[in-house]
Amino acid sequence: MKIKFLGAAREVTGSCFIIETDQVRFAVDCGMHQGGSDVEMRNWDIEAYHPSHIDFFVITHAHIDHSGLLPRMVQNGFKGPVYATEPTGDLLKILLLDSAHIQETEATSKIRRMQRYGKTEKIVPLYSTKNAEAVCPLIKTKRYNEPFFPADGIKANFKDAGHILGAAILELFVEENGAAIKLVFSGDIGRRHQLLMEDPVTISDADYLFMESTYGDRDHKGEEDSLNEMAEAIQYSYSRGEKIIIPAFAVERTQEMLYSLYLLDIKGKLPKDMPVYLDSPLAIKATEIFRRHHAYLDTDTQNILKKGEDPLDLPQLQFSSSTEQSMRINEMEGSAIVISASGMCNAGRIRHHLRHNLWRPGASIVFVGFQAQGTPGRKIIEGAKKIRIFNEDIAVKAKIWTIGGFSAHAGQSQLLDWLGHFQNKKMPVFLVHGEAGAQDTLAALIREKLGFDVAIPEYLEEITVKAGAKPEVLKRPPAVPPPVELTPLLADLKTKLDYLYSQLGNIQELPASRQVEFLELLKQASMNIDEIKIRDSNTRK
Repeated sequence: MKIKFLGAAREVTGSCFIIETDQVRFAVDCGMHQGGSDVEMRNWDIEAYHPSHIDFFVITHAHIDHSGLLPRMVQNGFKGPVYATEPTGDLLKILLLDSAHIQETEATSKIRRMQRYGKTEKIVPLYSTKNAEAVCPLIKTKRYNEPFFPADGIKANFKDAGHILGAAILELFVEENGAAIKLVFSGDIGRRHQLLMEDPVTISDADYLFMESTYGDRDHKGEEDSLNEMAEAIQYSYSRGEKIIIPAFAVERTQEMLYSLYLLDIKGKLPKDMPVYLDSPLAIKATEIFRRHHAYLDTDTQNILKKGEDPLDLPQLQFSSSTEQSMRINEMEGSAIVISASGMCNAGRIRHHLRHNLWRPGASIVFVGFQAQGTPGRKIIEGAKKIRIFNEDIAVKAKIWTIGGFSAHAGQSQLLDWLGHFQNKKMPVFLVHGEAGAQDTLAALIREKLGFDVAIPEYLEEITVKAGAKPEVLKRPPAVPPPVELTPLLADLKTKLDYLYSQLGNIQELPASRQVEFLELLKQASMNIDEIKIRDSNTRK
């Protein structure tokens, strides 16, 4: 059996594992690559997937970094079933349509921008709404602990991952050439004691394990500490008459934020006169799906619901569905809490709220989820002085809060504890869905404390696995990318600066309006260099 890593290899996004047996070719997850432009270019590489030759997909959960390329697969010939849990199936239908809308909107914006510069380059979206709609009829839903047989010789079973609504750990039983083998794909493992979700199920046996490692290098703050820090952020901006902006993923993180505000309200730590805006049509729809699938929520939440209370509601909660309603939030005076998507600040309405509040010293920007490398959210928490939003450089003057205790991912200690339940010490462990530093740290601890053999695959790496045998690497791309040639570019920049100095006298004789145009362009170049200096400084710390 061959397994190829098409994502979540030395990165957190793009989860996809192509599995090929002697009878069938299928995939676990189909995530979108998110982050810098070099990473996102992978979304266009269809040749690596061969969509028309994939028999079926099994999706561990609905987050876009695990499901977001399904429309692209359909666009390029995939016609098979997509297996998922019941809540995941419902969430996929709204998340993929929203993602398609974003792809189409961004393509349209790029076309208009090129036209303003007099260019007519053809720009197409990654996929369309029609492609996303075509995924919906392919979705086949299953319950937890309801084994199913997607192909001859393949048995699959979903177990509760405790991550988001419907998230699953996948047990995969494969018979090949008369031998049986069990693979376990952890998906994203949830944080214990998380609001709304049950704790992740533990598993004791497998021949091979593919395990997430997002927070392999650290633990989260405790739940009570996180709630107190949220209350502190609210009070900080409330006392200054400014807004609290919370970038939150539409699924799970938004609902946990609503639950957290419900708990703060009970404790008297949420001002009664402070409006709370849920400014995300997608999050509003997702919240309704949470209510519809209450049987998948944890016991504490179900007990609250039985008493007639709703932990996803507040007296001062207002839903903002339309663009006009969203715009009015930034026109209003005074303090308010605004929960909006996207969680990494790289799309959606959150960018408008950052544009209006990031430069305000009394405002708070509260990060409650993972920020991938290259995203605006990551730049902000790493200390950027300015962030470019809608072609405008916005100063970062608001107070920045990073509250890791709200993460839907298990921290380092919980990952080790979950792994410690496996009894087969000869089981190879493949660490996926994590950045290099987190994976290296976790791998060392696993070897030291638990004694498992650990491998960290690279993007496009391909291995073979057999019952009772060690995995064999068939193809391992170079781990170190070719060096980036900066010297020629720096020499070219120096030549151009020397030329500007030589023309300074002529420039100063131009009309004042023309000189101002040059000044603005040079300011932008200077700020870009400042940004490089900041990132270099952060890297060296």
